[in-house]
Amino acid sequence: MDVSYLLDSLNDKQREAVAAPRSNLLVLAGAGSGKTRVLVHRIAWLMSVENCSPYSIMAVTFTNKAAAEMRHRIGQLMGTSQGGMWVGTFHGLAHRLLRAHHMDANLPQDFQILDSEDQLRLLKRLIKAMNLDEKQWPPRQAMWYINSQKDEGLRPHHIQSYGNPVEQTWQKVYQAYQEACDRAGLVDFAELLLRAHELWLNKPHILQHYRERFTNILVDEFQDTNNIQYAWIRLLAGDTGKVMIVGDDDQSIYGWRGAQVENIQRFLNDFPGAETIRLEQNYRSTSNILSAANALIENNNGRLGKNCGPMARTVSLFPSIALFNELDEARFVVNRIKTWQDNGGALAECAILYRSNAQSRVLEEALLQASMPYRIYGGMRFFERQEIKDALSYLRLIANRNDDAAFERVVNTPTRGIGDRTLDVVRQTSRDRQLTLWQACRELLQEKALAGRAASALQRFMELIDALAQETADMPLHVQTDRVIKDSGLRTMYEQEKGEKGQTRIENLEELVTATRQFSYNEEDEDLMPLQAFLSHAALEAGEGQADTWQDAVQLMTLHSAKGLEFPQVFIVGMEEGMFPSQMSLDEGGRLEEERRLAYVGVTRAMQKLTLTYAETRRLYGKEVYHRPVALYRRAAGRVCGRGAPARHGKPPGQPSADGYADGRERQRLQARPARTPR
Repeated sequence: MDVSYLLDSLNDKQREAVAAPRSNLLVLAGAGSGKTRVLVHRIAWLMSVENCSPYSIMAVTFTNKAAAEMRHRIGQLMGTSQGGMWVGTFHGLAHRLLRAHHMDANLPQDFQILDSEDQLRLLKRLIKAMNLDEKQWPPRQAMWYINSQKDEGLRPHHIQSYGNPVEQTWQKVYQAYQEACDRAGLVDFAELLLRAHELWLNKPHILQHYRERFTNILVDEFQDTNNIQYAWIRLLAGDTGKVMIVGDDDQSIYGWRGAQVENIQRFLNDFPGAETIRLEQNYRSTSNILSAANALIENNNGRLGKNCGPMARTVSLFPSIALFNELDEARFVVNRIKTWQDNGGALAECAILYRSNAQSRVLEEALLQASMPYRIYGGMRFFERQEIKDALSYLRLIANRNDDAAFERVVNTPTRGIGDRTLDVVRQTSRDRQLTLWQACRELLQEKALAGRAASALQRFMELIDALAQETADMPLHVQTDRVIKDSGLRTMYEQEKGEKGQTRIENLEELVTATRQFSYNEEDEDLMPLQAFLSHAALEAGEGQADTWQDAVQLMTLHSAKGLEFPQVFIVGMEEGMFPSQMSLDEGGRLEEERRLAYVGVTRAMQKLTLTYAETRRLYGKEVYHRPVALYRRAAGRVCGRGAPARHGKPPGQPSADGYADGRERQRLQARPARTPR
């Protein structure tokens, strides 16, 4: 069989990884080294040369977008659909597993996924019910605590409090939260992974089935795995499964949410005989950009070792620019982008990266003043918008009356005369009788235990939900969705919200109907009803796509959001002590190395041009603060540019700039929004 098409387009190290014998393998892939191509060609190699069935392959990615791209590229390479292969994110695959074995996992067949906002809403209710002060026991901290424990594989009874009253209280909150979720058939994102891991631990015959099936496991972005994800892969592989992991310890930037860069080293220890192949040929960036990236990261401890080199390219030096203040910094960046555009470049080829979302405001102002469209990448996503979550909550309640989070969100949205006092009675009954909120309402109405007006309003709400469920059951999904949006009163409510904001909400609701019309089943969803499949899709997808992608616009994003992307021209702003690295990383030991990795990720997003900027003064929290550039960045730029001091641009503090602004002048605060075009 001629398999040259699998290898001809690869370099030597890529070929080595693709054609390696079936064994445990670490592919240490530097930025821009073609790791996705290697993964896709490896899967094709396993099927074409090793005669592995698609049924035996599981490929794990970290985003739904990456999973979709991998499926598409495998199909293009092989020429046929590869049914039976599991390709998806950890959460998506865990969800698929739990759907298939919901009874063994002690879940109802119609269990729903609880997103972070609904999780927070539920925790607020529980903390209030436990008579805890929200100021002392913040719901967001409770959410972080619970998710962290689940990421470590811990249930409440596993946690050792050692008599610590604070730990004991958080334990009780975790316990109450989990009991509420179990009663309502709700599963949060961390629970998906923990419950899937427990399923295999508690049901050896199910684990054995999947071990015999998935004898070829491939995991992308392994440096971003947390403990429960690592344990899940380790358990599935057993002693006979062959695991290929692809990762880059220099790009581990999610330690703050539980990722363990040490998992790469654990893999080498836990899988004896695992080999390592290094992909060090960068296909993205110029040599000077890579030199800067290598200079940034070389001082980190415990690196597995790799030095990315470029393909042959014309080398152009990049500047490190000192500006007097953040206004000058923003104007400088905009002027450089204007020059790029005047020379025939597209705005979408330019990205402005920053450490904190708060830094975007002054950049947006400068872009607006220059009449330059921009897009906030990773801003408010479609399925996270208020009006979309309202509509989805109605659909969730129609699919599952016991979904407490959905009930809480829409029971009085739009306002229908059901006040907090009435809902407190419902909640107390729910707790006392161990019922869901819907069940508690049903019993209270039967017992005539509620005041007349409140009882009537609650009765009408429940009749509305029952009627919508019955009358729309056989409708196409998009017709059902449109009917729910109208009959629930959501459309009328948002039509009454005058101005651009209200119109935007209506357009988003219309887009939701379009999304349901365009929705198509994935293989793993084919046993679900259309509504359940779409609700699962919405929760897992979480709006990774961006609106108005047709428009040529400058890309603004945090450095974390930039992971996996590339742009011909990149600006990294605010590279000064206290901004980047953040003040928190300077104050806490061990955090600086992750900041270096974050800088490395930012620098390696650039393909042709990279500019680093910092402001000597910056207005923070109403005060003018003086900063200095971090020595590490100065050394990186100096090594590449051949100079020690950055170029200085802009006006001295307090002096008017070209547009008449003085340093301390008040400026209008603008609401960030995707793909905004100045008028």
